Amino acid sequence: MSTPFLSRQATFRNLLTSLQLDSALIFGYENIRYLSGFSGHAAYLVINQNSGYLVTDYRYAEQATNESQGFEVICRDRDNETLGHCFNRLIDKNAKLGFEADHIHVGAWQAINAELSVAQLTPIQGVVERMRSVKDDWEVKQIELAAAIADQALNETLPYFKTGACERDIALELEYRMQKLGSNGMSFDTILLFGERTSLPHGMPGDRKLAVGDFITLDFGAVINGYRSDMTRSYIYGEASEKQQLVYQTVADAQAAAMAEVVAGAAATNALKASHRVIENAGFAEYAGEGLGHGVGLFLHEFPIIKPNCDYQLEVGNVITIEPGIYIPNFGGVRLEDDILVSEKGYKLLTHAPKQMILPERR
Repeated sequence: MSTPFLSRQATFRNLLTSLQLDSALIFGYENIRYLSGFSGHAAYLVINQNSGYLVTDYRYAEQATNESQGFEVICRDRDNETLGHCFNRLIDKNAKLGFEADHIHVGAWQAINAELSVAQLTPIQGVVERMRSVKDDWEVKQIELAAAIADQALNETLPYFKTGACERDIALELEYRMQKLGSNGMSFDTILLFGERTSLPHGMPGDRKLAVGDFITLDFGAVINGYRSDMTRSYIYGEASEKQQLVYQTVADAQAAAMAEVVAGAAATNALKASHRVIENAGFAEYAGEGLGHGVGLFLHEFPIIKPNCDYQLEVGNVITIEPGIYIPNFGGVRLEDDILVSEKGYKLLTHAPKQMILPERR
């Protein structure tokens, strides 16, 4: 029976052939899940042209047997067999072997390499990641489900934004509601900041209390079957100064300009340039981040990473974020972020939480 996993494995083997390789070692957990279906840890894939093995240990052997497709599960006795020895018996000694250099520590690789007996070793980078950048319908549905959970959780959490409320407390409330709604953990550590702290693009929630006139930024996501959502909303609490309104509106306009450039076949940098033009024309160029967004899926920051040196034409099935921001030290910042699916005619919005500049004061 044909499955997405078997099709992906066939595609990967064709890519190995194009790279003049016979076999590959896959170390990245997201890549292992993408190719095999196994969602656990402590695993490695050995992919030969005519065979495939998932190497794990007793902790995950049953799970791997139940979940993986297209691979024979090898339960390695860690006390009596090293990884290098195990790989040696699964890979032909005359093989030209590729290995995921980006997904293994130097020390661990040195120990494996000392025992490998193959004809040629070649580091491979980004091969599975590029495959993952184009999502099939099932993958898109998982991201949509995760995004819907995040949308609803935000809607349920907004009433907790009251004068005197603490960043950390509201972040915990938001995370609790996502998990209650079915999220498999958090997509990443929730970012939720008030006031001048919103100038920290990846600041962590602390004890800062909400006051009238504060910026609010929250960046968060849910997870369904390993697939992640990623959304940012910013507000101004109660009342806004003219400068705050200008910053918010500039970011909103920059996001709209970027999204107008999204269509299959277009250079990813077209959206980045459109966003930067809006921010530069408003006089905030020195406070803008260099990038615009990234792919999202099994990993939070997937290929393509949309920044000035990104040489990539958007494809049907890409799921990317569009997230311009302005970050002014000791004043505050605004970021607006949505997940979108690239199509032949433009894009489909996957995150739907309303955007609003002013969040009404509550006590």
